[in-house]
Amino acid sequence: MESGFELDGFIPYRLNRASELISLSFARQYKQEFDLTRPEWRTLAALGSVGAMTAKDIGAHSHMHKTKVSRAVHALEQRHWLKRIPSYTDRRFEEIELTALGREYYRRITVLAHKYQETVCLKLGEEAIRHLDLALSAIEASAGLRRKSK
Repeated sequence: MESGFELDGFIPYRLNRASELISLSFARQYKQEFDLTRPEWRTLAALGSVGAMTAKDIGAHSHMHKTKVSRAVHALEQRHWLKRIPSYTDRRFEEIELTALGREYYRRITVLAHKYQETVCLKLGEEAIRHLDLALSAIEASAGLRRKSK
């Protein structure tokens, strides 16, 4: 190493790698049980947790590019899990919200998500989870994000 820079010790790299590993692990479960892609899951989760949103809002909420949001919205619309509601004030925009069927699947998937989180918490242990929660809260706060209360 010429620069003395150690990538494996670089916090942004480690956070990204850990995030990707845990995201892929959970993705295998919802793919197997519900045949959802990661963008579809993120879109469903955003709408289920926030309510009606525009595609742009979904992208901002879930940190997805607009083309991924568009494809996910289309796929979930084909399943009748969401519907589009035209804006009465600006025809260029539409709100997207879950249908009754979409809300039912969202509920079922959140059960899977809770079980997955319980497994992760058991593997890491209570103390590690407490430290991780504090560290993530500090990172989010330094970025100006506010976390919803539990």
